[in-house]
This record gives sequence, structure tokens and C-alpha cells, in this order.
Amino acid sequence: MQAWQVHENGEPSEVMRLEEVERPVPGDGQVLLKVRASNINFPDALLCRGQYQVRPPLPFTPGVEICGETEDGRRVIANPVLPHGGFAEYAVADARALLPAPDALDDAETAALHIGYQTGWFGLHQRARLQDGETLLVHAAAGGVGSAAVQLGKAAGARVIGVVGGPEKAKVAAELGCDVVVDRRSEDVIAAVKEATGGRGADVIYDPVGGEAYTQSAKTVAFEGRIVVVGFASGTIPSPALNHALVKNYSILGLHWGLYASKNPKLIPHCHEKLTELAARGAIKPLVSERVGLADAPAAVQRVADGVTTGRVVVVPGLDARTEGARA
Repeated sequence: MQAWQVHENGEPSEVMRLEEVERPVPGDGQVLLKVRASNINFPDALLCRGQYQVRPPLPFTPGVEICGETEDGRRVIANPVLPHGGFAEYAVADARALLPAPDALDDAETAALHIGYQTGWFGLHQRARLQDGETLLVHAAAGGVGSAAVQLGKAAGARVIGVVGGPEKAKVAAELGCDVVVDRRSEDVIAAVKEATGGRGADVIYDPVGGEAYTQSAKTVAFEGRIVVVGFASGTIPSPALNHALVKNYSILGLHWGLYASKNPKLIPHCHEKLTELAARGAIKPLVSERVGLADAPAAVQRVADGVTTGRVVVVPGLDARTEGARA
């Protein structure tokens, strides 16, 4: 089979190599899955760089989220077990962790449903307890993680303010359903959020960016508001001033979604049921901005790493064959 292999750490476009390798052999409790689609996540870039909290042995195949097909033909959602990741024709996953693919979503959308939407659901509902009628502020609202939070916030009845970088992303955020869109490149985020909330601030702030975005969050969070720290896509990990949290009476909530698999695993299928219901009634639908063939995976991972994409970019191995057929 074909698989992208990383033999040394570095930028994805430089270190990913397409190779012919043997199909992986599942271990105890594992299954072999045909990859129907593999969603690109920021951790895939960090894996290539050797900067992720998990460091698989070299060489490895990145790709942490897929829509796969079992031997009996079922479509499933899985997080491949590294080093046999999803940027390949076949991957390996834990049998007990497989989730059924929603009928309402195609392969690429299904591949983009799991990590981003589970993170959003846990962050907004399990951690922040977002309520109907509250104001939710989402940083990087046009990105993969942010776009999921926007849709989930709207589905929960929140008024959503989306912060983005640039007019193209502002358009995407508006189309996603943001009630207010703030372009951080041309607007003062703090002033714009205060104006949009009558000076009160946002009840819940969803921050996958860190750095300056967190500074803005602390200055725009409402009384008894909650800042959900999801990640640090900016590359800068902020140091919160706890005296500020005390004086303004707000909460800083960390979210490490991966911990639920070991600490409270029953919540993951429960969340998936909720997401499937929302997808069935059209309340959520992963924003897949690009579908690329397996051959184009490194360039696509690099674009995600560079923060120039909107929504989700998904690798669909079958696209290569269809493209070749069209050319013929």
C-alpha cells in the first residue's frame, strides 16, 4: 500500500515521503481499516515537527483522524494508532474506540467530525456549561476547531462573536452563522467585542490560539464568564494573571479532550450520539474547504500548519484514482 512516512522531524512539506509499504498488521484489540478520508489536524503538523506530546518512533505515518471502512463494509470514525496513521491507504485503530459514521455526512465530512466537534462539545458543554441566550466568543472562528465551536454554539442557542484574520475568513465566519464577526487584522478586537456586548463582555470564550488572543479574552470576558483554553495555535503559551481572574470574577478552564478516553470514556460515545443527532437535523456540518488526493497530502498539511486554510482540509485517497481516470 501507499503511505506517507516521516523519517526525520521537520516541516511537513519537507519530511513527508510517499512510500510503498506493507499493510500494517493489527495487534490485539485492533482492526485494519481502509482509509476513505483523513482529516488534517494541527497536531499532524506538530507530529512532523516532533513537537507533539506524543512522539511515535520514526518512521511513522501521520494522520490522527479518519473515516474508515471495516472488512465487513461499515463506515466508521477512528483515531488511528500511531505509527500507522491516516495519510495512507490503510490504517490501524482500536476496535473498542470505533464510532459509527453519521448517515447525514459524506466521507470527508465524517472524517472532520470527531476531534474538532468532540473538543467543541466538551469545551462548551462539559466544561463551560454554555447556556441558551449567552454570548460566545470564538477565536479563529473560520478555522477547523473554531468553525466547529461556532456551529455548536449556535445549536445551543448562543449569540456568537467570531474573531478571524482577514476578509476572506470574515466571510466564512459570517456564512457559518456568527452574529458578529471581528477581523483582528483591521479592527480593535477588545473595543469591537465590548461594543457588540454593550460593555458586558462574552460569557464564554473559546480559545484555540493562545498568545495575544488570550490577552484579548481576559479583557473581554464578562462577570462570571468562562475562558476555555483549547490550544496554542499561535505558538505562544500565555501566563494568566490570576489576580486579574480574581478581580474580574471569571474562570479559566483547561480542556484536554484526549484525557476523557481514560478518565471518563463513557462520555465520548454519549457526545457522538449528540453530534450525530445535530448532524441529522442539519444543525452542524463540518466545513470542508478542500478535498485533496493522497499525493497532495504534504502540501495540504503544510497549509494547515501555516494557518492559511479555512475550515477543514481532508485527504481522500480515492481522489487520486478518479483524477487519473479523468486525465486518461
